[in-house]
Amino acid sequence: MTFFLVMDVLDKAKEMQQEGIDVVHLEVGEPDFDVPACVKDAEMKAFDEGRTHYTASLGDIELREEIAALYKREYGVTVDAEQIVVTCGSSPAILFLMLMLCNPGSEVILSNPGYACYKNFVLAAHAKPVYVPLYAETGFQYKVDDIRQKISDKTAAIFINSPMNPTGTVLSEQFMKEVASLGVPVISDEIYHGLVYEGRAHSILEYTDNAFVLNGFSKRFAMTGLRLGYLIAPKKYMPELIKLQQNFMICAGSTAQRAGIAALRDKSDYEQTMVAEYKRRRDYLLGRLREMGFGIPIAPQGAFYIFADASSFTDDSLSFAYEVLERAHVAITPGTDFGSRGEQYVRFSYANSLENIEKGMDRLQDYLRKLAK
Repeated sequence: MTFFLVMDVLDKAKEMQQEGIDVVHLEVGEPDFDVPACVKDAEMKAFDEGRTHYTASLGDIELREEIAALYKREYGVTVDAEQIVVTCGSSPAILFLMLMLCNPGSEVILSNPGYACYKNFVLAAHAKPVYVPLYAETGFQYKVDDIRQKISDKTAAIFINSPMNPTGTVLSEQFMKEVASLGVPVISDEIYHGLVYEGRAHSILEYTDNAFVLNGFSKRFAMTGLRLGYLIAPKKYMPELIKLQQNFMICAGSTAQRAGIAALRDKSDYEQTMVAEYKRRRDYLLGRLREMGFGIPIAPQGAFYIFADASSFTDDSLSFAYEVLERAHVAITPGTDFGSRGEQYVRFSYANSLENIEKGMDRLQDYLRKLAK
């Protein structure tokens, strides 16, 4: 297993801050927004009402019913509440799936570049990551033929995520239909659904029942610290998932679950306001980075990342990220964190205020000008 390099960068940035250095954080994918007011109210109310005990292992039935209602409302798919496991963030759900689906030597198909931690979950189950390359010239969309060529009798699952981390790509409906038809279980990470600027994010459940959906509240509702996620699975797998949940997690946090119910029932314009602000930041950041000479073939359609080609400045994204941190005091993520095909890239997160993004871009521009001399 490898270190999660973005967290290494974050740790170094925090050390610098403890020394009194002002650092602009454009590395981590953590919303800078506060949670919705209804979430605060619901969590406090849960404490007042004494809802601080174990829930059912699968999760609070009201929360699971609200999740099912969300998928019916947004994607037109029918999900039974008994197909949903509420977890402490989406990460445990990924581990559960790997432990359940994989045997030693199993293969799991992943994208390159792709989210840094997926491969480590695969390795934790003593399985083998098998990589499918993504190309900038096609907007980092998968080619189904590339996936098909990687399928073998050892293939346990195909991992996809849309909008994608690190590229912000929203996978096309045509691709979703095609990958659903391959006859291999699909694991669809939908954690950035709700944060889309162009087009529409489709759920894999619109096209097949032979799929697992990962989702949660961290990104869409800025609830990272509450650690609340969920897994939607075919019914035949639920007995095994219940075993895993009962033994490894018991249940997700009881008060966080009440907050999740409130978030899904909220009728305010919180989400729309947040998405509009992210789009404003994205557009500003795109302009500044392109002016500096970073290559960005396609604007991200969702999430809150820009995957920028830094080959005009470096052939070592890790060293470049630390140099920018130490000399410009701007924290960014090295592209090598996302696989071998990310090496020439760096990732910028715009889950920070526009004021801080502007400051970070000014510092980065000054650094690059000095670098060019």
